[in-house]
Amino acid sequence: MLGTLEPRPPYRTRERLKALRDRPRLKVSDEARFFRGWLQRPLVMGAVSPSSRALGMSMAAFVPDPARFDADSRVLELGPGTGVVTQCLIDRGVPEAALVLVEFSPEFCVLLRARFPAAHVIQGDAYAPSHALDKVLAGKRLEAVISGLPLFTKPDEKRERVVGGALARMRPGAPFIQFSYALTVPVKPRRIGARLETSQWIKRNLPPARVLVYRSA
Repeated sequence: MLGTLEPRPPYRTRERLKALRDRPRLKVSDEARFFRGWLQRPLVMGAVSPSSRALGMSMAAFVPDPARFDADSRVLELGPGTGVVTQCLIDRGVPEAALVLVEFSPEFCVLLRARFPAAHVIQGDAYAPSHALDKVLAGKRLEAVISGLPLFTKPDEKRERVVGGALARMRPGAPFIQFSYALTVPVKPRRIGARLETSQWIKRNLPPARVLVYRSA
């Protein structure tokens, strides 16, 4: 004789959908974020993936010794993206509160504020310094500028304005630190009255890159 089956509880569609909505979602990787941003704005992003940690550490090494910083010291990063180089600066010893990050992408700004809550994050165009940046840097001493900007996507005068303008904000000899994939330099140092030093090629980055350091002559 067949036993009687217990009636199943009714299938609660609304509760099921809510459970699926509330289930933790997988985080989008930095590489996916970056690639999506590049697809949307290729001339703004320049690269299709974030800088490697090897490149970030090489750039951070050119920042003056953070042990000599004081409460008025600031380090400006242009185009930090997802914050790979930013983290390398902190690992080098730059206080998070001394960092000023200028990023064009609103999505990346949200990410940077979450990852580096003590840093000053400004959403804007690094090629056109804003009142917000002037306000944050007012009365402060700029120790270094680190750039992840795709300078080769801009005309010569804009490139020169970015690098020369940054050097003008700093004391003589302070570094403007840029990375590049190209064999040529984005700004000829004589055009802005600067001197230039370059690193060896960093082959662990994809594609290989080198660090360019401009200083006022």
